[in-house]
This record gives sequence, structure tokens and C-alpha cells, in this order.
Amino acid sequence: MTRVLLVDDDQLVCRGLELMLDAAEDVTVVGSVQDGDEVVGAIHRHRPDIVLMDVRMARQDGITTTASLSALADSPKVIVLTTWDHDDVVLRAVHAGAAGFLLKSASPGEILEAVRSVAAGDGALSPRSARQVVEHLQSDPARDLRRAAEGLVATLTPREVDVVRCVGRGMSNPQMASALFLGEATVKSHLQRAQQKLGVESRVQVGVLADRAGLL
Repeated sequence: MTRVLLVDDDQLVCRGLELMLDAAEDVTVVGSVQDGDEVVGAIHRHRPDIVLMDVRMARQDGITTTASLSALADSPKVIVLTTWDHDDVVLRAVHAGAAGFLLKSASPGEILEAVRSVAAGDGALSPRSARQVVEHLQSDPARDLRRAAEGLVATLTPREVDVVRCVGRGMSNPQMASALFLGEATVKSHLQRAQQKLGVESRVQVGVLADRAGLL
């Protein structure tokens, strides 16, 4: 059973997420808090596996809170929720250590799949969110960053490039295995090697680099 903590200052959002997630047999909401400065205490009380983290809150924002959790022993994985109010929110979430991100407009199925994927260690980049990443990064004028990404991608094997491209498109490991006619273990192996070569630790970071390098 995957244990989820909700962090959002909108009680209606929390209640909606709780009803949706608790309807699944393999996921349960163990608690909810309304601000980032309440998260550490809630983690100690409830021991969640996953934290669904809002970005904008009154006292401590979700990005700052996500970054602070890295200091905890056995810290839960974080999925950042956003309405895309800030141009740099995805990159900030990535740098803070988020295992994934979703738009608040994501469907219940996308949210549930993201929770399951992150709990399994695969990260989460939903197709809808991936399109938003593409739009954001295409407007980024930082040519040096794009050139750096292209240089990193050039170190990958053709099959690793295929896997990185699939990650950027929001595909899960089973979906990649089916599309590339590979076993899931082989997909994971290619992805792990690609992450090492790219110098990143999460699927979200892989997706960002994939788009910057023009793979999408």
C-alpha cells in the first residue's frame, strides 16, 4: 500500500485528491497539511511514501519545502503540483529534487498513475505535463543550455537516445518496453546508463534535457 501525504492550502483540492486516491486499492492518503512549514512534522507523524506538494502556499512554498526534505533520513518522494503560474516552476522543482510534477488540471488517472510510478522508483512526467515542458523550454532563450544538452546527448548510444526520447514524451517503463520491443529490465538498464552519462538523477531531468537537445 502506497502512503500519500497531501500538501495544499486549498482544502477543496485536498479533499478531492483524497477521495480520488483512496478509491484505489493500492493507495491511501495518510494525512494532509495546508502549508510547507507543516510538512516535516506531518512526515514524522504519518511516514508517507509520496508527498503531493502544491507550489504556492502562504508561509513556505512547495519548492523550498521539497528541497528541505533531502536532509531527512528516508525522506519520501515528492510529486510537485502546479497550475503553471511561473515560467521556471518545472526547472525549480527538478533542482529541488522532485521525483515528478503534474499540472493540477491532470486527470485522476494521470495523478494515480504518477503516484504509482514514483512509488515504483520510475518518476513521473505525464504526457500533458510533458507538453507544457516543451512549450516552456521552447521559449527559453538560453542557447548555451541547449548546446550543453546537445553535447551530453551526443555521448549516448542510439538505444539510450531512444529511451531518453520516450521519457521526454512522458512514457512509463512498460510503455517504452512495448514501443521499443525491449524488456522492462533492459529499458531500466538503458535509462540508468543514460542518466549517468547525462549527469542527472531523475526522469524529470532526463525529460528536460531531451527537449533542450531537440529530441522531441
